[in-house]
Amino acid sequence: MRLIRYGKAGSERPGLMDAHGVLRDLSHVVPDIGPAQLGPDALAQLARLDTDSLDAVSGHPRLGCPVAGIGKCIGIGLNYTDHAQETGSPIPTEPIIFTKAISAIQGPDDDIMLPQGSVKTDWEVELGIVIGSRASYVAEGNALDHVAGFVLANDVSEREYQMERGGTWDKGKGCDTFGPIGPWLVTQDEIADPNNLDLWLDVNGQRMQTGNTSKMIFNVKEIVSYVSRFMTLMPGDVIITGTPPGVGLGQKPPRFLKAGDVVTLGGQGLGTQKQRVVGWRAL
Repeated sequence: MRLIRYGKAGSERPGLMDAHGVLRDLSHVVPDIGPAQLGPDALAQLARLDTDSLDAVSGHPRLGCPVAGIGKCIGIGLNYTDHAQETGSPIPTEPIIFTKAISAIQGPDDDIMLPQGSVKTDWEVELGIVIGSRASYVAEGNALDHVAGFVLANDVSEREYQMERGGTWDKGKGCDTFGPIGPWLVTQDEIADPNNLDLWLDVNGQRMQTGNTSKMIFNVKEIVSYVSRFMTLMPGDVIITGTPPGVGLGQKPPRFLKAGDVVTLGGQGLGTQKQRVVGWRAL
């Protein structure tokens, strides 16, 4: 299934994309797509629906983040060998963990807003893991039992804040609008192998990132198991798994986003996103 939340920000309704690419309304079936809808039993119930009987949604509504009520958004840093190399960083021997502020999360096509004084805002296409059931100290062999599905994410990052202002990475990762997620949550049955998915990202129509999750240093099972040793993962939590090479920081010379730029990205089975970059404004 491809589960969607659509409508105005803060008033999204649940839906799904059927096999014919028609957006169907789920609001008479479930109140939202959130933690209570992500467990295996709840997903199995949704999978049994006759999608043709659901109302089709007209027009092209705004899409929100496909998961409501995210409790934690955890990032894995430098998880592609070639990305670590382009940033001049050593290859990690254990996953690098950071947190991305929940207030940064938004819909897949919402504007990216440059923070006040930003000079190094960057792009990062990533595979995201959505947790479906509570996970604490899970073994790698059981890790996927706790996964509801996968999402496309753009881990927008302000590199000066992240790398030059002291402390942890979090301050460069959590700015408002820095977490586009979606367009949909795709359940595991539609992803044959999450460790072999193509990812790409363009800026103003120019291809910047081309990668495949097979190049991740730590795969999906390893990431879920590892993170669950340090914090209990709850239904609705999201883990973004790192980015392939081609970020602005790695360009020669470095290239960063400016107002008016358009970022387009996609992933195999994960859909596409498109964001316009705008200057700072009070939200």
